[in-house]
Amino acid sequence: MQILKFGGSSVSSPERIKSLSKLIQQFSKNEKVVVVFSAFGGVTNDLLSVATLARDRDDSYKELLTTIEKRHLEAVRELLPVDQQSAVLSKVKSFINHLETLCEGVFLLSELSDKTTHVISGFGEMLSTEIISAYLKLSEKNTLLVDARELIVCHNFKEKVQVSYEPSNTKIRQYFNNHDAQIYVVPGFISKNSEGVPSTLGRGGSDFTAAILGAALNLKKVYIYTDVNGMYTANPNLVSQAYPLEHISYEEAMELSHFGAKVLYPPTLHPLINQNIEIHIKSTFDPESHGTVISRSSKKNFRWVTGITHIDAISLLNVEGSGMVGIPGFSKRLFEALYLSGINVVLITQASSEHSICIAVRDDEALEARNVLNDSFEAEVSSGKIKAVKIEDDVAIIALVGDRMKSHHGLSGKMFSALGYNNINIRAIAQGASERNISAVIAKKDVTKALNLLHEEFFEVPSKELNLFITGVGNVGGKLLQQLQKQEAYLLQKLRLKVRVLGISNSRKMLFSENGIDLNSWQEDLANADECSPEAFFETIKKLNLRNSIFVDNTASEVIAGWYKHYLRNSISVVTCNKIACADSFENYQELQDLAREYGASFLYETNVGAGLPIIDTLQNLMASGDQILKIQAVLSGSLNFVFNNYKAEEPFHSIVRKAMEEGFTEPDPRIDLSGVDVARKILILARESGLQLELEDIEKDSFLSEASLNAANNAEFFEIIEKDEASFQKMYHEAEAEDAELKYVAQLENGKAKVGLQKVHAQHPFANLSGSDNIVLFFTERYPEQPLIVKGAGAGADVTASGIFADVIRIGKR
Repeated sequence: MQILKFGGSSVSSPERIKSLSKLIQQFSKNEKVVVVFSAFGGVTNDLLSVATLARDRDDSYKELLTTIEKRHLEAVRELLPVDQQSAVLSKVKSFINHLETLCEGVFLLSELSDKTTHVISGFGEMLSTEIISAYLKLSEKNTLLVDARELIVCHNFKEKVQVSYEPSNTKIRQYFNNHDAQIYVVPGFISKNSEGVPSTLGRGGSDFTAAILGAALNLKKVYIYTDVNGMYTANPNLVSQAYPLEHISYEEAMELSHFGAKVLYPPTLHPLINQNIEIHIKSTFDPESHGTVISRSSKKNFRWVTGITHIDAISLLNVEGSGMVGIPGFSKRLFEALYLSGINVVLITQASSEHSICIAVRDDEALEARNVLNDSFEAEVSSGKIKAVKIEDDVAIIALVGDRMKSHHGLSGKMFSALGYNNINIRAIAQGASERNISAVIAKKDVTKALNLLHEEFFEVPSKELNLFITGVGNVGGKLLQQLQKQEAYLLQKLRLKVRVLGISNSRKMLFSENGIDLNSWQEDLANADECSPEAFFETIKKLNLRNSIFVDNTASEVIAGWYKHYLRNSISVVTCNKIACADSFENYQELQDLAREYGASFLYETNVGAGLPIIDTLQNLMASGDQILKIQAVLSGSLNFVFNNYKAEEPFHSIVRKAMEEGFTEPDPRIDLSGVDVARKILILARESGLQLELEDIEKDSFLSEASLNAANNAEFFEIIEKDEASFQKMYHEAEAEDAELKYVAQLENGKAKVGLQKVHAQHPFANLSGSDNIVLFFTERYPEQPLIVKGAGAGADVTASGIFADVIRIGKR
């Protein structure tokens, strides 16, 4: 004999009933089959709604009841031939009439007892099995409909179920010994209490029905057919990478189902464990797949952690006060009060000081639990020995589950480090002595983020998902998107990094996609996207609340730079080529560094100096290794270097500047580069990275531009003025030429002071013969006092700047 159970999703429509009947026939060809059915999908919820509406004297319960009746009558007409419909239609109408009578009484009394709720909610299974058994008889005449209420005896207090196994087992064995059918159709969920009043086994109780029957009949297996292919490593609706577990132990299944894995009703395991009866969880829609086998041992699992699960309908209650310390029996009073009120405690944690006990209960029981505890300890609360109990809502429990966890060190640390790194605060922690479960209470809003983080940490091929939000998609941003698209496969294969661009914006529009923006059509998609503001962009990223989020700023905007602190406070890393933040007041620079450390985020700005050159990284490594900076000399402006490398007093100066703009070597306003402000910001950043507390005003600036050009109202006026100033530029060039020297705009830091300005550089100097837009930095340190450490290469241009930003993103991924 085999026993099969089909859930509501498997019998949600006549088409699905027809499909599963073929599966049942495969089993019934060779042996007898007991088939347990749930109500049609959604019907139990509808019945509970009918009861609640009737209690609240809401006449609309009648409309919902009519809808339930219509659904079942239509199923009869679709599944059965006309000549065989009459008896079943009559039975369905009889059930509905009984329901109407019960609901009318509830309506008139405005009262809905637990007993009445159990009776009303059980009609779904009686209706479904009446129809399905008649349909199965069409192909197997020897099909018998069994009334589970005559077999299973239980005691219910609210929704807490206790099965009386001895009388139930006796009735089940007697019934199957006295009847002979090929297919037994059994309504799940329903039973009777010891007084003979109809009751239920709790939500999800059809699984329990199958288990009770399987244990009583001493079968080898119980098949649970549902809408998913077994129990998963995590909820597949929240974690796209989750996959089915082929083998797990009874204990692991119990933990997973208790902590929210809805594939299996938790009490289902109890009657099966002692008799070592396997449970096979399979999908009705893919019955050939392996599914999950639950048995005595899970040795076939090779992972330390078997699954990650959660419960989100939870509230915390904290009992604390000095009056608890060292008082015998305090915990007994607390838990006894909850027990007598029928309140189940989901999680417990107690401080070793005995100063507080934190418990988690279902959120629909939280108010009653609080009132019960405050009443029980009224004297202690009044005297100030303990504080009044308060409820903390909007929390959830996440749990790691696995038999092998007890054999492996460091799992707790790995779990909490992953959560902490992504700014997920842990409110309470519990770990059983068996070490099979590590549970943590977190904010409900962080559940999806936490599940994905932990799944990535414990189950996926060692890889890391980075979620990028990029503002500024012009020259540099556009190149960055091209590079990301080109390197996608390489990053995943070689570095185990999955980099997704989920948000982009310019000064007018912003585009988001939780599945990743299509990098082939982002320009068109962005043009048709929502209106943008820095605040809206930030709030959307914050609301998405994704792990490993990185904000990338490719602008030169002071406004955007002002938002960095908000991102860092939410553990969102910042990568920027925008120098404004790091060259702002030292107080702001230091605050950003502190925020990054405090909230476990990265704040990277390698491209602030030298575009893609590793200048800041080199300096930070020197300082971290204990070296001391004696002097820094540098050509730090790729744009100025390009201008003076190409200016030979033949083509006008203003023409060379225009060419630099066209090739992306300058800021949109070229005065930022030509005035020396940009270089001053760069040497200021290097000074701060060297440990100096300098401000921008402390940098000595020697400008080669006229005051009139620097104060021009716009770019057009600026170019008009420098065109008129051509003679002064010619003079500078020829003076340098006469000395056999080149003009370079040089930044220098020495003895705690910094300066920038145009200098004549002779042939033997390392700055001579710099080509194109190259930058060069000379680090004179205690380790390199005579021959400096030199970093040299292209220091401007969209491609190299984008590559520097890309490198910072990868640096975060490798962290």
